[in-house]
Amino acid sequence: MTWSWKLGTFRGISVYVHTTFLLLLGWILLAHLFRGAGIGLALGGVAFIVLLFACVVLHEFGHALTAQRYGIQTRDITLYPIGGVARLERIPRNPRQELLIALAGPAVNVVIAATLFVILAVGRAFTGPEQVQVVGGSLLGKLMWVNVSLVLFNLLPAFPMDGGRVLRALLAERMDYSRATRMAATVGQGMAFLFGLLGLLFNPFLLFIAFFVYLGASQEAAVVQMELVFRGVPVRDAMVTRFRTLGPTDTLARASEQLLSGAQQEFPVMNDTGLAGLLTRRGLVEALSRTGPTTSVAEAMEPMPPPASPNDCLETVFQQMHQAEGKVAPVVPVIENGALVGLITMENIGEFVMIRTAMQNPPAGGPDAATNTQTPDQSEGRPGGLGRTAGSGGRRAASG
Repeated sequence: MTWSWKLGTFRGISVYVHTTFLLLLGWILLAHLFRGAGIGLALGGVAFIVLLFACVVLHEFGHALTAQRYGIQTRDITLYPIGGVARLERIPRNPRQELLIALAGPAVNVVIAATLFVILAVGRAFTGPEQVQVVGGSLLGKLMWVNVSLVLFNLLPAFPMDGGRVLRALLAERMDYSRATRMAATVGQGMAFLFGLLGLLFNPFLLFIAFFVYLGASQEAAVVQMELVFRGVPVRDAMVTRFRTLGPTDTLARASEQLLSGAQQEFPVMNDTGLAGLLTRRGLVEALSRTGPTTSVAEAMEPMPPPASPNDCLETVFQQMHQAEGKVAPVVPVIENGALVGLITMENIGEFVMIRTAMQNPPAGGPDAATNTQTPDQSEGRPGGLGRTAGSGGRRAASG
């Protein structure tokens, strides 16, 4: 991963640490030294942060390993200065499964805190939260109370914290999943405004948390809205049907001309037998700087992503592209092996979602008001018109 170092792998899940994490350790070291602490206490502060993030990794593995029980894989876990992120392939639509996955992370912190409590109590070294010191003090005591804080913070009923998913799972037991998501997102946004108000009055750091919570709630609602738009829609309705292709022997100079002449950024490479590969904008730019414009497209192209069929579900194809971090997928009918009939791109999917959402939410003036604001290309009111409109970005790329 870019800007990340791999720490190791457990149960098929790779753990990475982002480079900026080192900045956090450096800042902790310097902060202790500037407070007048000796090198020993400063290194103890760094050790505390390392142990804290070890607890964060265990928290994320709680989510990941529980998800594995339901056939949901985790792509990786990455540590950032603000916490850890476990990238699950998907969130289950079964409310009970989502509830258990969401609670598994905080449950790990409960176990850690309880274990530390027993150790401190047996050793008669237990300290209350009011006795916790920023510099020095009991390392295990601080670690116990931090784990308690992690449990409380993560169970706040707001996305993207675990509590937001717990709330949605509980609501989804009683109502439609999309409505449950909207309600949970609304609660989260309300909490964001509360954090913002408290931040203005007491602690400016709460403003950062408010922004983080509001953004997470909005993104979760947007993702579910997108999935609702996709539901039951075949790929043919959103695919780009007019596009440009390149040959393996074409030069990068010709590819550059094609890139500059329109909006298309990924080019299928075709040979005599069909699809040979894909030339992306990034691959083109890197090859130009490395080998020059006379290089052939074949030397810069990437393997073609797995094709989709026009009859495939758009939601399924979108999820596959998202998991593979791909920006384009070829569309090839099963009965016409190798015959490229369209492209599905992330840009065109975004256009499709915007148009489909606008059609589902007409202006207050009614159908006539909507008609008066349409352009000629948008007013195709015949079956299949939506798919052509959603592919308008691709048609613009092919014009001229």
